[in-house]
Amino acid sequence: MAFYLYLSITGEGKIAIYEMDPESGGLAHKEDVAAGAGVMPQVVDTDLEHLYAGLRGEPSVQTYSLDRNTGSISLQGTTPFDWDTTYMALDNTGRFLLSASYGLAVAGVHAIGDDGMVQAPPVDRQETARCAHYIQTDASNRFAFVPHVAESNMIYQFRFDENTGRLTPNDPPRVAQPPDTGPRHYCHHPTLNVLYADNEQGSSMTAYRFDPDRGTLEALQTVSTLPLDFTGENTCSQIHIHPSGRFVYASNRGHDSIAGFAIDPVSGLLTAIGQAPTEKMPRAFNLDPRGRFLYAAGQESGRLAAYSIDQDTGALSPIGVYDVGPSPAWVMIVDMDG
Repeated sequence: MAFYLYLSITGEGKIAIYEMDPESGGLAHKEDVAAGAGVMPQVVDTDLEHLYAGLRGEPSVQTYSLDRNTGSISLQGTTPFDWDTTYMALDNTGRFLLSASYGLAVAGVHAIGDDGMVQAPPVDRQETARCAHYIQTDASNRFAFVPHVAESNMIYQFRFDENTGRLTPNDPPRVAQPPDTGPRHYCHHPTLNVLYADNEQGSSMTAYRFDPDRGTLEALQTVSTLPLDFTGENTCSQIHIHPSGRFVYASNRGHDSIAGFAIDPVSGLLTAIGQAPTEKMPRAFNLDPRGRFLYAAGQESGRLAAYSIDQDTGALSPIGVYDVGPSPAWVMIVDMDG
């Protein structure tokens, strides 16, 4: 059993690779791989043969070959993009790479070649609105959503054609939000027709009813990610769900914490379970694939905080802190046994 953590260190333009102890959650630094300016989002294919990294400073996506035995990556090639990639995800067939651009207001799709390389030009480019932040397909691979933060403040709804890679605006094409909400990232529940989005400006998390036939969202509940007595400035960053579907977490930048929520197994509604202090400005965090550990990167501290997850309550307990380098901005853990 081999687990590796891949960390985008934006301040040094590199990907740091750590081997994770699956029993203790401890990390051992393995190597650094030079990547380029503004390296940030990462994703791996389901066959664990390729790792893709997006560069926001030099708009492009790098394709790396992935060695499942050692966790090492080797650059296979770089594909220039017409937009910066705030987030990217592979569709469920692994044939297309979907991406969202914060700066250029784009949701786009690129094909993946037989050699694993990202192909250019894109097969689709949808103009959305400023501050697009996230995109992925649902379990059926027929729908995708693109949340927008700040002044755009909405979620775009798309149909996705897995044969052509094309995105088509759904009906309705957008989900309006209350003022100053700013939906940023989202995750689907593994078994319920519920989707969760964290709200950057609202410092909250919203549960949505997901219609699996129409591919549309309807808000059910919004819960704050902050304690009642907090009065400072805060924005939410990322959201990740426990693989069991029992808990979901969001990162607070300002309060500098990971907020946890228990998920009702029938309704999917949320109950706050508290906030765990983190390093300063936890822009990126993630759970290991088994849901035993959580790692949060402090963008302003250059350190990575590790926690164990109580499997009954979802509570986080600190287990270590690692100096990783300036501006860590993406955390991804891969189980090489699949």
